[in-house]
Amino acid sequence: MIAHKRARLIGAAVLAAAVVGGVAACSSSGSGSSGSAGGSYTFWDPYPQFDASSDWTKLVEQCGTDAGVTVKRTGYDTSDLTNKALLAGQQGSSPDLLLVDNPVVSTLADAGILTSTSENKLDTADIQKNILAAGVLDGKTYGVPIGANTLALYYNKTVLKAAGVDIATVKDWSSLTDALGKVTAAGKKGITFSAIGTEEGSFQFLPWFWGSGANLKQLDSDKAVQSLALWTDWVKKGYAPNSVINNTQTTSWQEFATGDFAFGENGTWQLGNVKKAGIDYGILTVPGIDGGDAAAPTGGEFMTLPVQKDTARYATSKKIAECLTSTKNFVKTDTTLSYIAPTEAAQKEQVAANPELKPWVDAVAAAKGRTSDDLGTDYPKISQQLWGAVQNALSGSQTPQAALKAAQSAAEAATK
Repeated sequence: MIAHKRARLIGAAVLAAAVVGGVAACSSSGSGSSGSAGGSYTFWDPYPQFDASSDWTKLVEQCGTDAGVTVKRTGYDTSDLTNKALLAGQQGSSPDLLLVDNPVVSTLADAGILTSTSENKLDTADIQKNILAAGVLDGKTYGVPIGANTLALYYNKTVLKAAGVDIATVKDWSSLTDALGKVTAAGKKGITFSAIGTEEGSFQFLPWFWGSGANLKQLDSDKAVQSLALWTDWVKKGYAPNSVINNTQTTSWQEFATGDFAFGENGTWQLGNVKKAGIDYGILTVPGIDGGDAAAPTGGEFMTLPVQKDTARYATSKKIAECLTSTKNFVKTDTTLSYIAPTEAAQKEQVAANPELKPWVDAVAAAKGRTSDDLGTDYPKISQQLWGAVQNALSGSQTPQAALKAAQSAAEAATK
């Protein structure tokens, strides 16, 4: 069993509790039950929107039944789930299975809460390496991704056609900016995205940041400045609305759904909504500065097995996890969650059932984990400085260069 890093764990739990103003102690129903068939196993996930009648809950329960046990599932909001997981780990009362947002994996692993796949024997051989990378810390993998989503550019064919823009010509930043100029000159709106001062803002900025060739370990590089200058110039020229500063991904989507914008940066999860909006749309991967596909960040959750006092429980937890991450259930679950499956076999089944997913499979193949590049638990600290720099530059309070220089200094101090 993985060794507990008690001091680090307690510190992380206290910090988490402070962030949310205090979190109630968690029950120990998972760790105290017998590991034999017919027992009860606990499972926490970040899907409070799914009740007992949902397909997701039924699948979780069925996987428990197949393993000969009863699974008690609880859904929490993402931030609440992280805090509860940290405190439960501190108290030795972690759930048997824990599904968490991929950037959280390294935090929980570093705190000593999770077993590695070398310990719990979960198979990751068929998982795409770029998707799996988000769950790697210090050379060890802590879980299996149940799927991934990422960002791309939705485009409105009607708006582009009216402005005389051929989407085939949009291949890099320069040609995209030219297209935005033509669209706004024709009386329509250019592009909308989320630049809010939260993780959503960093998430949406990263394709452009990475697309410039910049690295999160050096926020004030010349390449990084180019990426922030791109967004800043778009806002100054009216190619992107001032509202992006406060836009969440949801409000940004609502702007694109009006039908007035040529482009909207958003994720796989909006496929159903774009059809409801009645927009004649297409999907374009975010271009790199000089062409090619920029790496967008991977979203999605990892199935993890937390440390238990009773190590005999791992065998059954593994069976439940394997059921939920089988090819059959990857397809069923990821289609329901608007995720792209993390294995080639499951992706092929998804595309065969819905060819509109093909551009998203390509986008996920080019995507990158936010905690990659050996950032691990440093990522949240760096991200906070990055979204702050974006806010300061777009609001005009600092130049892109000054904003990123200050961000780099703050990130260095935070990650020492």
